[in-house]
Amino acid sequence: MVIMGKLRDKLAILADAAKYDASCASSGARKKSSRNDKGEIGSTGGVGICHSYTPDGRCVSLLKVLFTNHCIFDCSYCVNRASSPSKRASFTVEELVWITMEFYKRNYIEGLFLSSGVVGSSDDTMQQLVEVARRLRVSENFRGYIHLKAVAGCSQELIRKASLFADRISSNIEMPKQKDLDIFAPGKSHKVIEKGMSAISDVVAEAKEDRKANRSSPISATGQSTQFIVGATPDSDASLLSKANYLYQGYQLKRVYYSAYSPIPDSDHRLPGKSPPLQRENRLYQADWLMRFYGFSVDEIVPDKHPNLDLNKDPKHAWALQNRELFPVDINRAEREMLMRVPGLGIRSVDKILKARRYRRLTLDHLRELKVRLSLAKFFILVEGPNPFLSHLLVEDLDQITKKTYQPSLFDSDQAAKTGEV
Repeated sequence: MVIMGKLRDKLAILADAAKYDASCASSGARKKSSRNDKGEIGSTGGVGICHSYTPDGRCVSLLKVLFTNHCIFDCSYCVNRASSPSKRASFTVEELVWITMEFYKRNYIEGLFLSSGVVGSSDDTMQQLVEVARRLRVSENFRGYIHLKAVAGCSQELIRKASLFADRISSNIEMPKQKDLDIFAPGKSHKVIEKGMSAISDVVAEAKEDRKANRSSPISATGQSTQFIVGATPDSDASLLSKANYLYQGYQLKRVYYSAYSPIPDSDHRLPGKSPPLQRENRLYQADWLMRFYGFSVDEIVPDKHPNLDLNKDPKHAWALQNRELFPVDINRAEREMLMRVPGLGIRSVDKILKARRYRRLTLDHLRELKVRLSLAKFFILVEGPNPFLSHLLVEDLDQITKKTYQPSLFDSDQAAKTGEV
């Protein structure tokens, strides 16, 4: 496919400008219906170029782009801020619809992630994003994944319209405290952003109820997500996770993304001159996973004495070492909730154990046959028969012993997202 002249330049500028937004995992995408409707183009059911992961582990590719990088806001941490010397560009609705369809027909992408700077007003900008999605769905019969960024302060009516055409809608909270937004993003407020989140939550909930009552009701957006910038302010991990937990509970978010702050040219002198360790971002994802799927509270993961996550250990491992009196856990007797807290045991491993122990008492060899990952778990469990590794639980430097034995990858959080193992 050949994209000519100005349109190619626009795509280069606006795709590059969108790279700082991490919240683009495409869970909840529509699948082509079993009746194989005539005239529909494409399906997100297959595997394409790997750019993002769905919760079931599928790799999907998305066209991730801004509608425009012009913006009335002057957020200090944003490369597209009003005072930035960046090159500016804007698509028309027709241009972006054409590019998306041309990429999609050639199997370069399986969906669209569309955000934008704010031009004119929040409603004016959001109307353009909704129109792109509407034309893709209605005029082009596009059945790929669409993720739209809700523009802060846009009307609930526009959010409702967006939900008719997008699989997911999201709005970025950016920072856990309003006082930091006041300094670095004047004009933005948690109150306005959360009002939008509430509207999205209401629309998603209403759509679910309509589908229960009438299966022929129009398919609507399946959820929302948000993003924090990590390391731009001195906020602790406890502060980030507490705000994330509040948003999960208050607005039924599907996911919170943690994006490491990246210094930009001519940035505010009050911002740090370098990015935080990438491992911090990784640990936050692991901690977030523990909150959502493993029954951990924020206070357990980041207690008052330790408000920041240990970069050298995954959060469950760190928690276990701080609560040694709860271990060892008897694999053959413990409740599911306690098995989920054993370092190295993930959801699938626990399910295998619970199923297998109905028929026999499990030894280390049995666990290996079940392909349970024991590199870390073996230090924290009782089994039928001997466990030569258990003696290390009482040793003062257990964290050093386990570190030598178990070296988690920097990308363990990605693996967890695909397998449910933490």
